[in-house]
Amino acid sequence: MAGTEVGMAPPAATPPKPPPAPRRFSRDELENRLFAVLRVVVIVGLLIVTLFPFYYMGLLSLRPLDRVLQDPGALWVGPSEWDLGSYLTVLTPGGAGGQGFLQFMANSAIVAFGTVVLTLLIALPGAYAVSRLRFFGRRQVSVLFLAVYLFPSILLAVPLFVFFTRIGLRGSLAGLLIVYVSQIVAVSIYMLRNYFDTVPVSLEEAAAIDGCSRLGVMRRISLPLAMPAIIANALFVFMIAWNEFLFALLFLVEDRDRWTVSLGLSQLAGGIEIPTTVLMAGSVIVTIPIIVVFFASERLLTEGLTAGAEKG
Repeated sequence: MAGTEVGMAPPAATPPKPPPAPRRFSRDELENRLFAVLRVVVIVGLLIVTLFPFYYMGLLSLRPLDRVLQDPGALWVGPSEWDLGSYLTVLTPGGAGGQGFLQFMANSAIVAFGTVVLTLLIALPGAYAVSRLRFFGRRQVSVLFLAVYLFPSILLAVPLFVFFTRIGLRGSLAGLLIVYVSQIVAVSIYMLRNYFDTVPVSLEEAAAIDGCSRLGVMRRISLPLAMPAIIANALFVFMIAWNEFLFALLFLVEDRDRWTVSLGLSQLAGGIEIPTTVLMAGSVIVTIPIIVVFFASERLLTEGLTAGAEKG
């Protein structure tokens, strides 16, 4: 037995396994990886292009004028080199040797918020009526609203100037507010009407069956569901009224105490003796309210997406 085991041939060696072939990505995987990288590159590029001008504007407003003249291309300065003198010059009243931007901002806030309130009070029922009610010329009215907004404002400047001069409202913030509302309300109705068209009619019919009146249906159903469009429209109106320059120049140029921020900023930009740092400080101050209003209304914009929906 032992001899037989000794005489047996050794077992054949197992051949080595070939190395695994390199994994080849499919076309779909390559495209997904490529677009994932491109998405990051595009987002970063857009952020740089969008935010860098604001960053450089804020940087210039914080630097002393002599440092800016010595090194205008510096992209970073430490907090020890910051100087708030430009902001003090911009915010100090004109009678004390400053630019009086606090008064300008107060005037712009009155006009802008007043324009938003009055525009929405007129545009909301108007847009709801155009969207829900059936009447002769309904389609033509919608096109007319848009055509009014496309009409060049410069053509209306002289007639409005003459008219408001004769009725005694030129030079007042109330007259400027009326002009803004008349210019913006048409496009607001057009924008809100398109959103009201997306609200399901079945929700309003169910509320009407439960005993809601037309105004009750609008207040309880349509307006909560249209809240994103209302907030977006309010932001649109606010930015137009805050930044508008032509009619503000025509109506308020004679009375500095009633200037808006657009007039004040144009004075800084057109003044040879105004330092660049003061101009940048004024630009930052004009921009901040827009950013604050946007982030303050962002929560309402998000909540409006689900407000008023059906339960159950």
